[in-house]
Amino acid sequence: MQQISIYLTSIILGIMLFFSFVVAPVTFTALNEENARKFIRKIFPYYYTVNLAISVLVLILFIFLKIFSLDFYLILSVAVLFAASNFLLMPLINKYRDENQDKMFKKLHFISVVINFVQMILLVIILI
Repeated sequence: MQQISIYLTSIILGIMLFFSFVVAPVTFTALNEENARKFIRKIFPYYYTVNLAISVLVLILFIFLKIFSLDFYLILSVAVLFAASNFLLMPLINKYRDENQDKMFKKLHFISVVINFVQMILLVIILI
């Protein structure tokens, strides 16, 4: 069971790396700006929801195994950040983009990138 949590954590990190270094860059080079925006707006909710669901599965495994070590709190943080990004940050990013409020859009987008990077670091800590 504990090995399953390691596999699931690795899957989350793999999805994040693939999305960050393949999907997002290719989207903006392969599609024009309008279609890239449409695609990103469609795929990001899936990205966050899938990673949130896997994170919650890892949390459930930890609870079932009565593992309340640092790893439990790190994966809890990762899950909370996925939820916050999906349900709070992304709607605001889209709102400010739609309203052409570039300063706020760039600020919140930067925050989302930092959160994503922090999550990857936390996942690596869990895996080592």
